[in-house]
Amino acid sequence: MALDISCFFLVALFSASCEAITSSDQMCIEKETNKTYNCENLGLSEIPDTLPNSTECLEFSFNFLPTIQNTTFSRLVNLTFLDLTRCQIYWIHEDTFQSQHQLDTLVLTANPLIFMAETALNGPKSLKHLFFIQTGISSLEFIPVHNLKNLESLHLGSNHISSIKLPKGFPTENLKVLDFQNNAIHYLTKEEMGSLHQASNLSLNLKGNDITGIEPGAFESTVFQSVDFGGTVDLLVIFTGLQNATIQSLWLGTFEDVDDKEISSSVFDGLCEMSVESINLQKRSFLSLSSNTFHCFTNLKDLDLTATHLKQLPTGIVGLNNLKKLVLSANKFDSLCHINAASFPSLTHLYIKGNVKKLDLGNGCLENLENLHLLDLSHDDIETPDCCNLQLKNLSHLQSLNLSYNEPLGLKTEAFKECPHLELLDLAFTQLRVKAAQSPFQNLHLLKVLNLSHCLIDTGNQHLLNGLPMLQHLNLQGNHFPNGNIQKTNPLQTLESLEILILSFCDLSSIDQLAFTSLKIINHMDLSHNRLTSSSIEALSHLKGIYLNLASNSISIIPSSLLPILSQQRTINLRQNPLDCTCSNIYFLEWYKENMQILEDTEHTLCANPPSLRGVRLSDVMLSCNITAVGIFFLIVFLLLFTVALIFAGKYFLRWKYQHI
Repeated sequence: MALDISCFFLVALFSASCEAITSSDQMCIEKETNKTYNCENLGLSEIPDTLPNSTECLEFSFNFLPTIQNTTFSRLVNLTFLDLTRCQIYWIHEDTFQSQHQLDTLVLTANPLIFMAETALNGPKSLKHLFFIQTGISSLEFIPVHNLKNLESLHLGSNHISSIKLPKGFPTENLKVLDFQNNAIHYLTKEEMGSLHQASNLSLNLKGNDITGIEPGAFESTVFQSVDFGGTVDLLVIFTGLQNATIQSLWLGTFEDVDDKEISSSVFDGLCEMSVESINLQKRSFLSLSSNTFHCFTNLKDLDLTATHLKQLPTGIVGLNNLKKLVLSANKFDSLCHINAASFPSLTHLYIKGNVKKLDLGNGCLENLENLHLLDLSHDDIETPDCCNLQLKNLSHLQSLNLSYNEPLGLKTEAFKECPHLELLDLAFTQLRVKAAQSPFQNLHLLKVLNLSHCLIDTGNQHLLNGLPMLQHLNLQGNHFPNGNIQKTNPLQTLESLEILILSFCDLSSIDQLAFTSLKIINHMDLSHNRLTSSSIEALSHLKGIYLNLASNSISIIPSSLLPILSQQRTINLRQNPLDCTCSNIYFLEWYKENMQILEDTEHTLCANPPSLRGVRLSDVMLSCNITAVGIFFLIVFLLLFTVALIFAGKYFLRWKYQHI
């Protein structure tokens, strides 16, 4: 009976009342306090009164505003960005934005506009970006020209426009981007292009219009940053019409759903009469390639031949001696030697990514590219038991090498001896077979970024990362450590310059307290998606001011002794941990609310226990862990009973003592 009373007393004494205090749901999501709000797809037909007058950026797409007037946004005088995508807007009345003097960007995409008043844009004094994509416009006369002198980009894609001639008086002095993609433009005249003469370094997008004719001389008087004729079937029309043009970047690629006809070498003769630095021929097909095909590409610095069905480039190509960047991705080369690299002696950037066939690296295929700085050979099914000195012979100036997403590679000691100036090495998702106990990277004294994610590399090799004094960024995601533990002695101990360390998805269950002591200047550590508990936080005690990602681990209760370690960090992410929201974790829960400014992704940092609070945000939980009124009552009763019992026990003891004298 006494035992039952004691148990009942203890339950009452330590019982705690738990409740979730959830703030009322806001109609619009606040992304930046008093400045940026997202009101997308809420079925709104007016601007909510809850939005403060200080709002600067408003995302209001997928709502219902068939008519907007000068009173619709009049209260929001500080707006700089306004997105009204798919708001079913038909009418924009006079002086609609008269109060928005600071409006910088206006997005009217996918609204079935019928009418827009001439004075609709009179208010904004510095409107720079205007979007009329998919609005049904058939003529540029629809757009009010007043007050657009600061306009930098005009986006008119997916409409019914047949002429690019801008309205009289349309200011183009500051115009940098003019986007007409996917319209009904088929012929370009000198008169139409003349309306752009005041623009300088303009990017003109005519993608998806299938240009069938260009009046000679139409492009003569304007210097273009870029011109995009993507999807045009007949390239001869383009090269003929661009005579005497000056264009830095010319996009002539096509798409999967366009019936492309093969290009003959004579099509490129028009390049001899124009000035171009960069050409993109993505997904085009060549009738035949000869050493003379590119003879008019003499001044070209950048050539993109992605997915052009190439199996081999001819030897002795004429015209590409000055080429700096060459993209040969998604082609059908059997061997790296089939690109005949000697034809591009000035090359600094080479991309052969996603080759359709298994690519053989060969030996010394690129040795003539002594100026090469970047080489991308990712997604090529490359497999070799001995990488990579013979294959990268004479590439002593190489700074960036990407061999990610390939087949297994065997690495010996100093596997990249031919590339001592490497600063970035990406081997992600390529299984590495290190054949010696020494480091295959030990001669890369200038290496700053090393990506070894999902390489199935032997992390038990203590010398794996030796010889990397300048390494700043290391990605070991998806590699497993012996027994799921990072021990005191580990490959990271030599990396004193490391600033970013990624150890997510490494199946870690524990970290030795001294495992990271050599990482003195690290500022970003990702330990997410492991099985770590709060005990591993002790290994971070010497780190201060870092970004710490502990998301998706097994952390439930964080003792008060570990809270100072968390307090000294810059940003912490604890989402998707089985966090305890009972009084057992009260010190952490109090700390959490007091340190919201350093916590990331708080919307998804939820309680897992007790069941009554499962799924509730930690920031919304309030616990009462003091003794309740019932507990106080039972405490008094317990003390009285204890006192009475003590008195009776004392009397019994004295009686027993005297009986035995």
